Amino acid sequence: MTQLERFHKEKDDFFAFHPQSPLTSDQKKHFTGLKYFPENSDLVFEVNIEKFPQQQEIKMQTSTGEVQTYHRYGRLQFTVDHQPVALTIYESDHEFFLPFADALAGHETYGAGRYLEPRALGKGKFSIDFNYAYNPYCAYNARWSCPVPPAENRLKVAIRAGEKVFEAHP
Repeated sequence: MTQLERFHKEKDDFFAFHPQSPLTSDQKKHFTGLKYFPENSDLVFEVNIEKFPQQQEIKMQTSTGEVQTYHRYGRLQFTVDHQPVALTIYESDHEFFLPFADALAGHETYGAGRYLEPRALGKGKFSIDFNYAYNPYCAYNARWSCPVPPAENRLKVAIRAGEKVFEAHP
């Protein structure tokens, strides 16, 4: 079993059995596991960050109409399927956050977008592995309030890695 497969199994177990699962008790009754794209090594990157000189504070809209405060930390640029991609990393409480929506949003992936926690490697580099891209909790039921990826992190390219759209059973 690969590290990614173990991660998926642990997440499925958490969703199925943990009291803090984002699933309702009805959803848990029919839950058979989350759906994922096959692991894709082409969507694992070590990239230099273009750190913003000023960490501008922004208010990110949430799925419930509230706002959450983040700082625009820096910009990552890389290539996916021969297309240039640029994404902004946000920071809050010394944690990095990468919300994004790709060309599959609303079809194969959650319509509002997915999330990643990029890992700082030091010396201005970050590791991003889209195989770990996940849906926010609001993808499972409306009681959760989740930040919506800003326009600057909406991609025209498909990111065929990570978690697929959640299909709840009645």
